[in-house]
Amino acid sequence: MLSPLFSLDHFRAQLAQAPGVDEQAETAAAERNSQLTKPPGSLGRLEDLAIWYGSWRGTERPVIRAPQVIVFAGNHGIVQQGVSAFPSEVTAQMVANFKHGGAAINQLAKLAGARLDVHSLDLETPTKDFTKDAAMDSAELLSALQTGWKSVDPSADLLVVGEMGIGNTTPAAALACALFGGDAGDWTGRGTGVDDTGLANKTRVVAEGVALHGPAITDGVEALRRLGGREIAAMAGAMTAARMMKIPVILDGFICCAAAACLMRTHPAALDHVVAGHQSAESAHAALLTHLGKPPFLSLDLRLGEGSGAALAIQVLRAAVACHSGMATFEEAGVSGS
Repeated sequence: MLSPLFSLDHFRAQLAQAPGVDEQAETAAAERNSQLTKPPGSLGRLEDLAIWYGSWRGTERPVIRAPQVIVFAGNHGIVQQGVSAFPSEVTAQMVANFKHGGAAINQLAKLAGARLDVHSLDLETPTKDFTKDAAMDSAELLSALQTGWKSVDPSADLLVVGEMGIGNTTPAAALACALFGGDAGDWTGRGTGVDDTGLANKTRVVAEGVALHGPAITDGVEALRRLGGREIAAMAGAMTAARMMKIPVILDGFICCAAAACLMRTHPAALDHVVAGHQSAESAHAALLTHLGKPPFLSLDLRLGEGSGAALAIQVLRAAVACHSGMATFEEAGVSGS
């Protein structure tokens, strides 16, 4: 069990001191892959994924037995500026739907054999409007990070984090813009389906937030405090906790990747245990994945959130690991490898 986080600087220190890959297991997994009954490289990225997964689990012949999906929910003060096609009340309504098993993520997690947990973060108290003030103070950010930090099951062997929060593509766009530069319009998309007028308004909100806070942003943690949301921070906390326990992570869509970007901008190696599950239909997600250096498994025009695309990608990683660990070597099969 991980010790609690006691300050934002403690969280930064955890990122800096996080364990790395098991190089011995990585070498052994690569050697096993080279001996399997197939032409070299014939399973493409599945081969790399299996070696990557085994290297973090410390074994040349891994098995995925206990994936965990966690959905975090939060509300945002900037919704009052009309950045979403839906009101904030929908966040709590969808949380209830998750808990009753009626959402897409329930079906996809069940299909993947994954445990599903849902955490609401002070839905009755939205973050502040970041065009006027920092979204969270230090205590609020630490509390949200702590929620994610404590939510990861130590017995899990794979983690997916997702989110629910009306309006949260706006803070995600602001985070990406502040961390990677460019114009607000480069990072701002239609989210749940705002029209052209709504998109222009949303872009204005992102630009105003970045203009207000950008000069004071020193790293990804400070960006998260000023421009983020509780559910975004909780995803970052969970991803970091997984790293401390050497649990591999599959990223979901644009909002999840914005949380990951905050980690990478705080420590450059913070995402070594992470792969991207899919490229969503949100317009800036492809650019964000490029900045993260994470090519996606899938591209199916998904834009739901909830961890849905990453939960679906569990099946791809399961296939990679099943082939790697279950196939015979040339010697075992009595087949000539020459």
